[in-house]
Amino acid sequence: MSTLDWIVLFGTLGAIAAYGIYKTRGQKNLDSYLRGRNTMNWWTIGLSIMATQASAITFLSTPGQAYESGMGFIQFYFGLPLAMIIISVAFIPIYYRLKVYTAYEYLESRFDLKTRTLAALLFTIQRGLAAGITIYAPAIILSTLLGWNLTWTVVFIGAVVILYTVSGGTAAVSITQKQQMAVMMGGMILAGIIVIQLLPVSFGEALHIAGKMEKLNLVNLEFDPSDRYNVWSGMTAAVFLFLSYFGSDQSQVQRYLSGQTLSQSRMGLIMNGFLKVPMQFIILFIGVMVFVFYQFYQPPVVFNTVQIEKLQESNYAPEFEELQNGFGENFEKSKAAYQELIQAIEAGDEIKQTELKAGLFELKQEQEKIRDEVKELIVRNDPVAETRDTDYVFMRFVMDHLPVGIVGLLFAVIFSAAMSSSASELNSLGSTTTIDLYKRSIRSQEQDQHYVLSSKLFTAFWGGAAILFAIYASLFENLIQAVNLLGSLFYGTILGIFMVGFFMKWIKGSAVFLAALLSQVLILIIHFKNGVGLWGFTWDIGFLWYNAIGCLSVMLFATIIQVFKK
Repeated sequence: MSTLDWIVLFGTLGAIAAYGIYKTRGQKNLDSYLRGRNTMNWWTIGLSIMATQASAITFLSTPGQAYESGMGFIQFYFGLPLAMIIISVAFIPIYYRLKVYTAYEYLESRFDLKTRTLAALLFTIQRGLAAGITIYAPAIILSTLLGWNLTWTVVFIGAVVILYTVSGGTAAVSITQKQQMAVMMGGMILAGIIVIQLLPVSFGEALHIAGKMEKLNLVNLEFDPSDRYNVWSGMTAAVFLFLSYFGSDQSQVQRYLSGQTLSQSRMGLIMNGFLKVPMQFIILFIGVMVFVFYQFYQPPVVFNTVQIEKLQESNYAPEFEELQNGFGENFEKSKAAYQELIQAIEAGDEIKQTELKAGLFELKQEQEKIRDEVKELIVRNDPVAETRDTDYVFMRFVMDHLPVGIVGLLFAVIFSAAMSSSASELNSLGSTTTIDLYKRSIRSQEQDQHYVLSSKLFTAFWGGAAILFAIYASLFENLIQAVNLLGSLFYGTILGIFMVGFFMKWIKGSAVFLAALLSQVLILIIHFKNGVGLWGFTWDIGFLWYNAIGCLSVMLFATIIQVFKK
């Protein structure tokens, strides 16, 4: 990157962190530190909620996913507005009435201490691991692209987040997330505009190409439990995930518990529900436009060019050069076919369009075969090398083709997203550990200042744990799917406990506690035996359905246990 890009990157990150520390200096008591004195208005809450969910993974992985498989991922968010409405009506009023610091305080008043503690422990396990992925995911991409040491990249991201989160608590997180959200969306929209301007074809022709290559297919009506993203999973399974994430995950609950009033919190949540889908649409659409761009400008055979450079310096260089030449020949044929396709579209020749489309898909298959052979060489050269390159697509495009200054801004987008989501996670982990575990079960008679200090120390502890996990983590198949999977393993059980508490008043604490344990065991069995089977039974279930299964199984098991106890 140029000097200007570095100035833009570090200037943006430094200004945001310094502003958060300055605006929240002097947080002395527990209420101000954990709930920000309930001073947040609805749009601050809405932006904070969106920034918490919009991690760096969103901006790294989502465009690459659209590049590879189109915009079908948008279906994952179709159920979000419905979930936000349900939470606004059923969840938030209860939290406000009880004046809780964490969502799990409600569970003790409704059930008992062991149920509260179980939910809090499940949350800290899930969110603690997720915090590591949230830091690791952008760090491995950014360290590769910038040539930085991975460990120091992880430490840099984690240390900056720990600094202002520990300093200012919930208020610091919410205040900085406004600036971070502005940088994130402003940078991505600017990138989208530049991508369209760089296209060698008109915007209309780009849409035709994307449509013919099935990149603009938004809705899949086919019901398939093994399919992660279709309209059915988005409107059913994903609703359970969103209900749990926004309704019982402290990293989100803490955002709207800081609202001035119940109405302000509700409006902030609804804002997120109706703006998140357009936001994801924009990010996915940018990925599709990058796909169109690379049909006319030859892309790298593998987008993780660091691995390519290693291959070129290895004994496999002659084999790679041969494959690279084949890839170039394939690209030239594809480029010519796309130009013919545009002419056929302009002429309205449907028969010619069909022929060219079929030929392009064949060329695409040949291209993927060459890419697979290159990836095999990479692994032969370095057995531990990561060959899945979807998460590198967007930032590789940024570095190779965007103007000076904009590159630094887009890197600031990724770092800002990593900081915003990580800050919320660490803030919520510190709050839950302090309020639900330490204050409730270990030391319950201390002064406010003691618990403020404890919350800061626990926040720093979880930040250090996240950094360690990130340093020793290994890359998942796809970053955005990794976070959704990790949440789905635990969210269903936690949501089930809350649903029983809200809507099944006859169920007692012992019944729901045992039901939650059974449900969590069931989900882990389903996941680790998925596609393998158990006792002669096999199944193939997309992980989004784990949330629905976990929630409903808690409700069912609790009912059965309560009936038999009578």
